[in-house]
Amino acid sequence: MRHRKHNHQLGVKTAHRSSLLANLSCSLIENGRIKTTLAKARALRPSIEKAITLAKKAHATDDAAQKVHYRRLAIARLRSKAAVKKLFDELAEQFVTRNGGYTRIYKLALPRLGDAAEMALIEFVEEAPKKKAKKKKVAAKKVKPSTKNSEDEDSKSIGDKPDTSDAVVDKPEASLAKVDTGEAPKPAKTKKELKQKDSSESEDSNIVEEKKEEK
Repeated sequence: MRHRKHNHQLGVKTAHRSSLLANLSCSLIENGRIKTTLAKARALRPSIEKAITLAKKAHATDDAAQKVHYRRLAIARLRSKAAVKKLFDELAEQFVTRNGGYTRIYKLALPRLGDAAEMALIEFVEEAPKKKAKKKKVAAKKVKPSTKNSEDEDSKSIGDKPDTSDAVVDKPEASLAKVDTGEAPKPAKTKKELKQKDSSESEDSNIVEEKKEEK
């Protein structure tokens, strides 16, 4: 007879079903709560609780070889080393005082839109303790001395030496500049004056040529 031999088939082959349950178990370990169909949630419950039992056994024993053995069995079931590490190192402690019933299922009122399948939430009964955030210590800011005080101290340390920082340095252009004679600058000649000058010079040259011819 098949009494107590019920198994959640989920309408798929064995390999597909084992991979599906492994992925759902890893998602539940990483997130703490997942949303899936009611049939998958009911199929996931015995699978994840067996993995939690392995983590509790590893936590209870002091034999290192036994701890490695239980961890390897969980890796074979869940197929994810990261999820097994979190389950054994972080989540196992919160289930030490419980003898079963590590998960709960909530039925959702609204069905799935595509095929009207019943939806549900599955989560761990015990919540993982949250780590307190460490407060950062604010270092006291050092007050920098004012620039005036520092300048006064520098002047005292020098010993009242003459300050040559503001002295004007003679540029090489200044040495080549023309000496100012004190006379007013002559105004520039206009075009008319230049034309008259040219005409007078031409007349003088003509007179000189005529005198040469007479001789």
